[in-house]
Amino acid sequence: MTTCARGTDSLTRDALTVLQPGFTGTTAPDWLLRRLGEGLAAVGLFGRNIASAEQLAALTAQLRAEREDVLVAVDEEGGDVTRLEVHTGSSFPGNHALGAVDDVELTRAVARELGRRLAECGVNLNWAPSADVNSNPDNPVIGVRSFGASPDLVARHTAAYVTGLQSAGVAACTKHFPGHGDTAVDSHHALPRVDVDTEVLHARELAPFRAAIAAGTKAVMSAHILVPALDPDRPGTLSPRVLTDLLRGELGYDGLIVTDGMEMRAVSGTWGIRRGSVLAIAAGADAICVGGGLADDETIRALRDALVEAVRSGELPEERLADAAERVRALARWTAAARRGPDDGVADPEVGLRAARRALRVTVADTFTPLTAPPYVAVFTPAANIAVGSETPWGVGAELAGLLPGTRTGSFAGEDAGRAALAAAGERRVVAVVRDEHRHPWMAAALDTLLAARPDTVVVEMGLPQAPPRGALHLATHGAARVCGRAAAEVVAGT
Repeated sequence: MTTCARGTDSLTRDALTVLQPGFTGTTAPDWLLRRLGEGLAAVGLFGRNIASAEQLAALTAQLRAEREDVLVAVDEEGGDVTRLEVHTGSSFPGNHALGAVDDVELTRAVARELGRRLAECGVNLNWAPSADVNSNPDNPVIGVRSFGASPDLVARHTAAYVTGLQSAGVAACTKHFPGHGDTAVDSHHALPRVDVDTEVLHARELAPFRAAIAAGTKAVMSAHILVPALDPDRPGTLSPRVLTDLLRGELGYDGLIVTDGMEMRAVSGTWGIRRGSVLAIAAGADAICVGGGLADDETIRALRDALVEAVRSGELPEERLADAAERVRALARWTAAARRGPDDGVADPEVGLRAARRALRVTVADTFTPLTAPPYVAVFTPAANIAVGSETPWGVGAELAGLLPGTRTGSFAGEDAGRAALAAAGERRVVAVVRDEHRHPWMAAALDTLLAARPDTVVVEMGLPQAPPRGALHLATHGAARVCGRAAAEVVAGT
């Protein structure tokens, strides 16, 4: 009976250890602290959990008081996807801006500074970088989160990012394996497909992951995408062929495999979260990310019990669950040692702005005289994808208002966006801000209307600069981070 009790306790602890749940609030709820005492080894933080750097540091200290080696993860890509600065916009340009500069030392420096700030706040696992090759410019979820469309470029910057981030003592989690760049569907909503042969996959999608593995990435995140050339039946997160045969076997990766959020509809709307979690661990995943939309004790208890029941029924080998839990603990040991190690990094708070300035692509139609009077900033706003969210401010209005006091800003969308913006601007000079103009016909039409009436309009593209430059001045920022807006505003105002 004693042996059975120990076995049951070990099994339950292992089942909790492989979960990475989220929660609501800016302090840890009692149920979460209790689960940490029972074996939970990781916690995922989102924008809803972060009010300031000081509050985040207090929150992570609260978690570590319960479990010293807890993995505290966050989705902090910089650029459009920021949790650390969710209410202000990021101090770091995202991947696409770094890829546009194409200076791997700059990418490494940006990642190191971002990692240094995370480490200061007690975060030790970053669900970044995105190593997706953005081969499909109409991709609705990757876009400027990718370093670019060239596998070689994405590979070298992924490696630099991993090296920089981990030099600050924060584990990198390279995503979204085996590559989310050639998709036309957002896996937050449905199950995407990548219909290319294995030769293309190895040359394109997998190149950045090979580079990340060579650079020593501590974690890799799986994607909820179906790649029929690898597995015609199951998406990457649930596929032994993708996670065990390809990632572990062919690519020789031995670190932690983390799933993308299991509440995303690509899994929850097909297999369900409980069933999906069991299949993911059986397929070779080591940690179940859940909590972007589900953040309560009931969900964690249900997933723990599903894993325990799967072991007892023989569906999930106990050794596979134990191996997964040990990989989680191994990463926790690495982060704990990194936290105690010497910090020889020098803070570089301006590196993000320097990078954003270098990423700016400026096209002048004829001659352009910087604005001296406060303009009207017309922001043509597309629906935000879930990864980016709608709570993070973006654009150039706030930055221009600091340089040209009195600047006014309005947001527009839909068929009448151009006419509405003209009416709101009155006699003021117009600065039109767009995001992925090539993907939104209504946005292109709004610019047509504006430029026909006001050819002196300044256009700022803060998404993928796929559409031809137009306007008296066209600025491509390669991302919508706060520093990207600042860099654009400096050119518009001539500072």
